[in-house]
Amino acid sequence: MRTLLIAASLLSAIISPAVGQGAGGGGRRPGIPSRSRVSTPDLTANTMVFLSGKVITNDGSALTESVPIQTVCKGQKRTETHTDSHGSFSFQFGSRFGASADGDFDAESPVRNSIGGRPERRDLHDCELQASLAGFTSDSIPMEGRFSGFESADVGRIVLHRLANVEGLTISATSAEAPKEARKALEKGREQLQKGKWDDAQKSLEKAVTLFPKFAVAWFELGRVQLQKSDLASARRSFQKSLAADQKYVNPYHGLTQIAQHEQHWQELIEFSEKLLALNPVSFPDGWFSNALGNFCLQNFAAAEKSARRGLEVDSEHRVIQLEYLMGVILLKRSDYDGAAQHLRIFMSHATRPTDIAEAQKQLDETARLSAAARLASGEGR
Repeated sequence: MRTLLIAASLLSAIISPAVGQGAGGGGRRPGIPSRSRVSTPDLTANTMVFLSGKVITNDGSALTESVPIQTVCKGQKRTETHTDSHGSFSFQFGSRFGASADGDFDAESPVRNSIGGRPERRDLHDCELQASLAGFTSDSIPMEGRFSGFESADVGRIVLHRLANVEGLTISATSAEAPKEARKALEKGREQLQKGKWDDAQKSLEKAVTLFPKFAVAWFELGRVQLQKSDLASARRSFQKSLAADQKYVNPYHGLTQIAQHEQHWQELIEFSEKLLALNPVSFPDGWFSNALGNFCLQNFAAAEKSARRGLEVDSEHRVIQLEYLMGVILLKRSDYDGAAQHLRIFMSHATRPTDIAEAQKQLDETARLSAAARLASGEGR
């Protein structure tokens, strides 16, 4: 039972927001922000450019989500800005914190670019530009050799390609039906949400769904605000209304999963995560974690192991490192001591919080004790 409680205690460190990894899985998830910023390499060239462009989908479907724009430099990703309602983006490559042209906050940083401040120099060498939206893969635009110094440049279009094995999407078809005033209210609410103006954002989003009750994206964004304000009952209703408007819109399932996880309603957690993963099994490694955790806490250890292994397969970037910890304690329960130790060590090599490392060390010590006891018992048996 102690391992059950320890696994549940790691919930607070799992997800940060970014709906659509995520996603990844990019995009912003509801509620608690999804992943921590990855620092870029210490590059010192004098190149600094102001980049702009547009994100489109390969099938022409409209983007109803604000899409994160990322630089990938020497394998390390950094979110620079997000697209506007038309898919356009702009940012200064070289500043410490990415921001759009109108000075909006970077959704992954509460710090605004300081006007007139000295920018951090970053090198274009081994850097690419891409978009990130759950359910899609992105073209990458190489940046090396395209720019020579201080300049402005339009990089053109970044194309998102729909994944063939993903049925659910982080964009909703109902947005195209929304009247102009409802779309304006949604955009205003999103801007207020990014700036942390939760009460104002809630009013704008409530206006959007009043003007167009089938506005799935607006209902979801309203649920995000209510989740941020710890109004879980209202958030649940908003996510359910979003699903009623568009059952293939995956973001509300992610929101409902977060609520069930927070409340430790394990059977609900299993059910909502299963629905999320049925629609998109590749962009939400935290969904696999949730499913594995729900099964683990209900002592369905075989199902928990299966989900944890699937999560580790899709989480190649270790965005949900708690999967390694959970796999370790699952294997410990199943008396696979060597496997448990391997995953616990991987978790400890990536974990940053001392309390998490300490708990993992306790589990590793317990694994070693049980493994030694098992070897001793086996020797006595002979």
